[in-house]
Amino acid sequence: MENLTNVTTGKVRLSYVHVFKPYAYQPGQEEKFQVTILVPKTDVDTMNRINAAIEAAKQKGISDKWNGVCPPIVQTPVYDGDGVRPSDGMAFGPECKGHWVFTASAKADYPPEVVDANLNPIINQSEIYSGIYARVNVNFFPYAFGGKKGIGCGLGPVQKLADGEALGGSAPTASQAFGAPAPQQTAAQETQQYQQTQPTINPITGLPM
Repeated sequence: MENLTNVTTGKVRLSYVHVFKPYAYQPGQEEKFQVTILVPKTDVDTMNRINAAIEAAKQKGISDKWNGVCPPIVQTPVYDGDGVRPSDGMAFGPECKGHWVFTASAKADYPPEVVDANLNPIINQSEIYSGIYARVNVNFFPYAFGGKKGIGCGLGPVQKLADGEALGGSAPTASQAFGAPAPQQTAAQETQQYQQTQPTINPITGLPM
């Protein structure tokens, strides 16, 4: 049977990437593997499949979680990157413009598979950073927790497709931090410099000229 709540995206951009080590944004929060996914608004196919998966998750919620009733307002995880963040009402970052934005996460004991374009596991963690392009498998699910009812997004395998400009929060390289190395003097330059600082000797008298 086809899993209607499961979606593999087209080419998306990743931000706030924590796929090798679980992370919590606030002290005391549960640490999770997580990544924020930026879907270009031009990728209508991926968004249609995501919207269908969210609808399927709502139907699942009615039968499994919400006592047969769909709440009047269902919190969904997808936001308009041209709008404002729901958490603080501030505008999304410039990288979110022209994208749909959502975060997928997995519990600390379910690390996502991370592979390259040829499906080989990526071992070097520096290859995965905020700003790369990837495809991501996600699963939408209903929840009823703490009086809230909504749709969450679970994180599955991640496939890196291409490098991209690193988004804020990545550490500078050594050359960015310390600048270009100072040019080294050659031995000939050092000898010439030494000679220029020494007084010239008169070969007849043996005294400085």
